[in-house]
Amino acid sequence: MKKLFFIPIFCLSQMTTNWLTDFNEAKKQSEQKHELILLNFSGSDWCSSCIRLHKEMFESTVFIQFSDSNLVLMNADFPRLNKHQLSKQLQNQNDSLADKYNPNGKFPYTLLMTADGKVLKDWDDGMPKETVEEFVKEIKTVCDANK
Repeated sequence: MKKLFFIPIFCLSQMTTNWLTDFNEAKKQSEQKHELILLNFSGSDWCSSCIRLHKEMFESTVFIQFSDSNLVLMNADFPRLNKHQLSKQLQNQNDSLADKYNPNGKFPYTLLMTADGKVLKDWDDGMPKETVEEFVKEIKTVCDANK
């Protein structure tokens, strides 16, 4: 009986989100699953607010449990260190996404959008001011309104 008790706790501690890096794949999954895309622009190796956003919000159990069955997650990363450089193809894709959705170069910048690219909500003030639970509730409200 003790083993059954420890398994769920271990599984929860190992939960991670599945962030896509291919926008075409994100759009395809969004269409197939009838889920919205959460697109996050980040500087994973230089932007302290981006790192904090991922750690405190996107890696939280509350966010993961919601996003796993309600969102297609897409990360457009803009690392600066040579050891984290993206492939030319991925860098070009992210540059194109930034030109279209983040022309002012805000980091972090998060958008909730449909599969066809219509932006429904955005968070451009860096780290959201609300708690993880409030952030997820905001996303859920938009998702429910677009079903």
